[in-house]
Amino acid sequence: MITFNAFAKESKAFIDERTVAYVSRLEAPSVLKDAMIYSLEAGGKRIRPLLLFATLHAFGKKKELGAPAACALEMIHTYSLIHDDLPCMDDDDLRRGKPTNHKVFGEAMAVLAGDGLLTYAFQVIASNDHPDVTPAMNLRLIAELAKAAGPEGMVAGQVADMEAEGKMLTLGQLEYVHKNKTGRLLEFSVLAGAILANASHEQIEKLLIFAQNLGLAFQIRDDILDVEGTEEEIGKPVGSDAENKKSTYTTLFTMEEAKQILQETAAKAKDAAASLGLADEYLLEICDVVATRNN
Repeated sequence: MITFNAFAKESKAFIDERTVAYVSRLEAPSVLKDAMIYSLEAGGKRIRPLLLFATLHAFGKKKELGAPAACALEMIHTYSLIHDDLPCMDDDDLRRGKPTNHKVFGEAMAVLAGDGLLTYAFQVIASNDHPDVTPAMNLRLIAELAKAAGPEGMVAGQVADMEAEGKMLTLGQLEYVHKNKTGRLLEFSVLAGAILANASHEQIEKLLIFAQNLGLAFQIRDDILDVEGTEEEIGKPVGSDAENKKSTYTTLFTMEEAKQILQETAAKAKDAAASLGLADEYLLEICDVVATRNN
């Protein structure tokens, strides 16, 4: 078995190539494809595809089985970032160290690039013709991704996040924002791997506990980085949460308490992954990466 760092690097290169290839083959206006590819090529950690591939690995499956689902995930994540950065939303000029999509292509084209990535994602999943992937699997993946990304998931989290600006939230309200805005796509990453690997109901339940805690840990670390990180490291301005008067783990708790909660949450994720009794090495390593990342 290769090291986790090699697995992560290999997975990132795999997704970088596949997502751009999917968009390049579209019979669509070149400026639209350029705008879609611009944000896809901005890079990032590719944590969602990595989670999907690590889940497949835990069941002894190869990443090719989940390539379309992983690319679809990254397309939807990228669309959400393009729209997040728009002047009507967070109004950000930088994303991953590069000018945001609307700064390069204009607001209208940025909206359309996001729309294109969102809708194309489902077409990509539906096109998975791997011999071990059944139509029933593809249908379930499409349904679960639509739920995770839509008005019961990520979009709901975005709405709650916007409505929370300038207000002091309770811990329960803050967890709702984090669970939906960030956590639901991370949960789908793991669920998709489990579906494609024909995991049992019990295994899926344990994996979802892992994913829910990992997603919360991811967002707590984001809250910490917005205070302690640097623009050079995270690729966008820091302090935006405070500027927008948002409740975060670092406003509801002291920085020391937030870091302690982060460690406890990451430990819960690890315990859930370890309880599977599978080849969970990469899943455990991802917990450490999420809890200690600087971008």
